[in-house]
Amino acid sequence: MQILLALIVGAAIGTAAHFLASGRATRGTALGPVLGAVVAGAAWMILTWSGLGLDSVWLWLSAFLVPAVVVYPVLSLLARSRTTHDARERARLKIG
Repeated sequence: MQILLALIVGAAIGTAAHFLASGRATRGTALGPVLGAVVAGAAWMILTWSGLGLDSVWLWLSAFLVPAVVVYPVLSLLARSRTTHDARERARLKIG
């Protein structure tokens, strides 16, 4: 049941990363929160399956650190990739 806390924290960090990363117009609004929740939930699940209990500080830190480390770079890379792709398509179609 405590995995819900990791999912909520991951979604909150993903929301913050969505607004901090450049190129918001190139990706969906839900991508950051969903990615943050998935990453935080996966980290929590892996650590609990490896034997860490609720009293372990690493389990709780993973819910905060893993989404913060993963989501922002992924969103930045996706925005850069989308911008490059759109520019190539405009050039190929000879528009704009």
